Amino acid sequence: MSSSTSAPTADTREIISVIAAGAALLLVVHTLGRFIFTPMLPYLIDDGVVTAQQGAAMATWNYLGYFVGAMLAIRWYRVSHIRRILPIAMIVHVVTTLLQTQISDVVALDVIRGINGVANGAVFVQAPAFILEWLVLRNRARLSGLTYLGVGVGLLVSSMLVSATGSWLSGPSLWWPAAIVSIPLAVWGWHRLSRLEVPVRPEKPDGSRPQKGSLLDRASIPLFLQYAGAGLGYILPMTFLPLLAKLQLDPGNWLVDGSWLLVALGTIPSAWLWNTLGARLGDVKAIRINFAVQLFGVLAAVIWGGPVGIVLCALLVGGTFLGTVLLTQRLARALHPHQGPRLSAAMVALYALAQMIGPWLAEQWLNHGGTLESAFWIGVGALAWGLAFAFFVPRPEDWHRRLA
Repeated sequence: MSSSTSAPTADTREIISVIAAGAALLLVVHTLGRFIFTPMLPYLIDDGVVTAQQGAAMATWNYLGYFVGAMLAIRWYRVSHIRRILPIAMIVHVVTTLLQTQISDVVALDVIRGINGVANGAVFVQAPAFILEWLVLRNRARLSGLTYLGVGVGLLVSSMLVSATGSWLSGPSLWWPAAIVSIPLAVWGWHRLSRLEVPVRPEKPDGSRPQKGSLLDRASIPLFLQYAGAGLGYILPMTFLPLLAKLQLDPGNWLVDGSWLLVALGTIPSAWLWNTLGARLGDVKAIRINFAVQLFGVLAAVIWGGPVGIVLCALLVGGTFLGTVLLTQRLARALHPHQGPRLSAAMVALYALAQMIGPWLAEQWLNHGGTLESAFWIGVGALAWGLAFAFFVPRPEDWHRRLA
């Protein structure tokens, strides 16, 4: 591994290759692992595998695992840790996905979905953080958000896989397409990232490591609070939008399957769009706009409902949630450049905790006679909270000038 202190160089082809590898890993764990469950849920309910309440509980178990995976990444955040944990997490994802093709017992599925979530949380933290560190060394940090293109493309892939196979696969067999696609992408993605030259954290002259420092201060606290609102706000439509469409629309309406396709289509340009807006307007201003648009999208589902509300929610939430992630992660590192992957892990852990609470609240609301439509107001309130705290996040240059 190179020990040079000068900034290494990388040609465009190498950068594209590295970003594509990270995107492939996110596609595998975050869409074929997690979000494919959303368009699959109505089929699983029709096949008698789960009820709506059990589906909400299963989603909660997956988000709990995601939270645990992100917490583990806070503990094991160094480059040396990432090199060991990433391949293990990818193996866990593949194995749990294969197990889902064979099991229909709800309790067993809860456990499997939880373990799958652990792998997802670890990879979602470590792969982008690893690539961001590599890009920072080459003065290309502004390209880091493009890694999340994998989630956008993955949403489209997951929608197409379910729509194309849902009519002739049933029950646990619905997971086979995800398993088949995951394996080669997981192998190639990690093989490419394993060859990256990223130096380990430097030691002080006395051989000790630098202090990690505090994760919480006047700059990061509002960033954490806004991110909590984002996690709780977006997860309800991202979990239940096709089911909401099924409840609101006539049988056979194209939006029952098509709502998830619209989410995917909105997501595909999202990483590029918000990456570009952040570069031009500044990440602080861009994330305020992002929250406002996302809030309007969820609000549309509860105010208008029906086709108009479903379409607006799908496009606007799909087109913004990745922007929230990449802008917040980049702001966190800009405010605390010494924290690196550790701060990224803490952010994702909080986001995961908020996501876990969302389906659980929806499950409790449904069990007490509430409707899925009214449960979406939880998301509206959460995003309004996030938007409010986004106005308390300082611009990194102002923050560092104040500390100087």
